[in-house]
Amino acid sequence: MLKPGMSAPAFTAESTAGTIRLQDYLGQKNIVLIFYPGDDTPVCTKQLCGIQDRYSELEKLDTIVLGINPADLNKHQAFSDKFSYSFPLVVDEQEKIRESYDVGKILGLFFQQRIVYIIGKDQKIRYAKKGNPPVSELMQVISAQS
Repeated sequence: MLKPGMSAPAFTAESTAGTIRLQDYLGQKNIVLIFYPGDDTPVCTKQLCGIQDRYSELEKLDTIVLGINPADLNKHQAFSDKFSYSFPLVVDEQEKIRESYDVGKILGLFFQQRIVYIIGKDQKIRYAKKGNPPVSELMQVISAQS
């Protein structure tokens, strides 16, 4: 897992909102990266729906959110459409993004870990936590950076 203070690796990948180039946001916005194990699973759905419920507040904090896992675009799109997510779900089929952010695997080689990163406008990791932290905690970290 990357540590706070480290530089955030840039990436380009397809998503439910078209091609995402992280470089376009680095230094411009706060970025929340949510690495989650699977689309349309109970905990992942709860986590991303929690983000969706407060997404307008995150946008007011000049923040974008990207959900990332190795599922293909069709699976991401169906999951996003089902819950009307306003933020993109990023395709990491080759798992290069996961590897660059040092997100490990759980249950052998089947699922990536659940990790949330916040990247500040200084392009540094400001927050790194395993699990499903409350959105209010994320917002506190972002607010303290601004």
